[in-house]
Amino acid sequence: MWLKPEEILLKSALKLWVQERSNRYFVLQRRRGYGEEGGGLAGLLVGTLDSVLDSTSKVAPFRILHQTPDSQVYWSIACGATREEITEHWEWLEQNVMKTLSVFDSNEDITSFVHGKIRGLIAEEAKGSLIREEDPEKFREAHLKFEKCFGLPEQEKLVTYYSCSYWRGRVPCQGWLYLSTNFLSFYSFLLGSEIKLVISWDEISKLEKTSNVILTESIHVCSRGEDHYFSMFLHINETFLLMEQLALYAIWRLFDKETFENDPVLHDPLQITKRGLESRAHSQQFNAFFRLPKEETLREVHECFLWVLFIHYNTLGKMCISDNYICFASQDGALCSLIIPLREVVAVETADATSKAVSVAVKGKRAFRFSEVRDFENLAAKLRGKCNVTSSPQHGAGTEVAVGPGPDAALDCYEGQPLSSHKDDSKMVSTEALMTVFHPQDMENLDAKMLKEKMKEQSWNILFTECGRGVTMLRTRKTRDLIVRGIPEVLRGELWLLFSGAVNDMATNPGYYTELVEKSMGTCTIATDEIERDLCRSLPEHPAFQSDTGISALRRVLTAYAYRNPKIGYCQAMNILTSVLLLYAKEEEAFWLLVAVCERMLPDYFNRRIIEDLNPRYYPPCPLAGQHRAPGP
Repeated sequence: MWLKPEEILLKSALKLWVQERSNRYFVLQRRRGYGEEGGGLAGLLVGTLDSVLDSTSKVAPFRILHQTPDSQVYWSIACGATREEITEHWEWLEQNVMKTLSVFDSNEDITSFVHGKIRGLIAEEAKGSLIREEDPEKFREAHLKFEKCFGLPEQEKLVTYYSCSYWRGRVPCQGWLYLSTNFLSFYSFLLGSEIKLVISWDEISKLEKTSNVILTESIHVCSRGEDHYFSMFLHINETFLLMEQLALYAIWRLFDKETFENDPVLHDPLQITKRGLESRAHSQQFNAFFRLPKEETLREVHECFLWVLFIHYNTLGKMCISDNYICFASQDGALCSLIIPLREVVAVETADATSKAVSVAVKGKRAFRFSEVRDFENLAAKLRGKCNVTSSPQHGAGTEVAVGPGPDAALDCYEGQPLSSHKDDSKMVSTEALMTVFHPQDMENLDAKMLKEKMKEQSWNILFTECGRGVTMLRTRKTRDLIVRGIPEVLRGELWLLFSGAVNDMATNPGYYTELVEKSMGTCTIATDEIERDLCRSLPEHPAFQSDTGISALRRVLTAYAYRNPKIGYCQAMNILTSVLLLYAKEEEAFWLLVAVCERMLPDYFNRRIIEDLNPRYYPPCPLAGQHRAPGP
């Protein structure tokens, strides 16, 4: 393997290398102890040194140096894992370079020519190489050691590697951990004792960070009933994050092969890099924490202070920016958090250079001030550009979020067009929560339960006064405490939509649900048959589902979701969940809440592996369902 020319003081390296060939301009050397019978003490010491140290010498037992006559300074230009490989490089130099060097007058010209030739060879090799890292030279050395030690298939892509200790019982063995697309590998050579470990990612049953009396922090890997512990990482969190990502991708290959193959990054080993994995992992954590659509990609993170009006001091935290959102989370993650969709932003301003502040004004006459932001002027310019791109006529002043404390200031329009604005939708899609039409209790009879609901509602109204209302509401510890105490019925639809993130899905996909309803109604599939059979078993005691209004709304939502996500289609208990959602949310809102639960909050809960009896004779006929049953083929 050709190497980027690196200066070496030959005098200090003579004890570790043995010269095998030489001429006026090049020297071929063999690592001391390699290829010698027994190896002796020198071989053991050199082998241990190669395993522990991160240097060129540890990579390969052979190397070629370019020498400058009458000088102790040499340049490493090639290395090889086998004698055949290094001999091939040597012969190429003799045939293609040696004859040319005699025409140069000075040693500087000779060295410059050799360096240029070697760099050109490396550039040619890199065109078809799997290696795409920030430090390609160092990574190529590690890749060569990886291939030499483990003998895995040539197409196996090394993602990254780390120096660490592997514990055999209570004895740590220092070596190198290699993370590739399909395997976790470890190699160590200490005083003649070689440890070689290869674990396939899909064989790992447990992957976790642990600590005990002996190991302050370590990574525990369980595979085929055996426990393996790795410790003494320089950046253990980064290492664990990448291991977690690679193990997750192995599971995707097994259980969701179609999605994996359609992903251009994961399907192509050339695209799987350390930086790419870290970026995807951070974006996934960002989307999960703030309940954002899975398509969002985290672009920037800035440490700053958020001025919080109702507690009258600056809160330190991180501002995270994606393509469509500005988010903030306090340093402890629990004090407060904030989500600002760029569609809600009406102005971005900067303050004086002393405070380094960026002020973001949103609909509803509210503003947020982020101070001590590094490069705040550049950030403000970027945000202005993003807001201009994402703004659209449908997000005008008429869709401002209500902020007032009144109990009737519910969120009637979630940044998208109201359902009733679509042509002929009012006849097909319900625009009211079923609980407002079919309430099982007498509203005038304020019993103990109703009084408790009114008290909860009043507590939320006080919170809305302090923290705002709608998608840009500031979420605090008090918010979480009120959720734990229970959300009042009158606010459930609004707050479920807000805290699940479904409000953002619906706002970015106006008209999507109506289109799905139009396409899915009238189709006849296994999913629609199962839906029809379960319609009258969905909260049958509730008045809303004893009428055609509730049954029809339930049918539309379930059929539309089965059409949207055929991998899940329809599973048992989805009808019960959707029935509850329809009681407190409008029909389109209930659909997006179902999407949030099935695809983001509980992504593996509903699946086709639930076994059920498909024989219709076990289920009583439903007259309402039969009237709307899709015609057979």
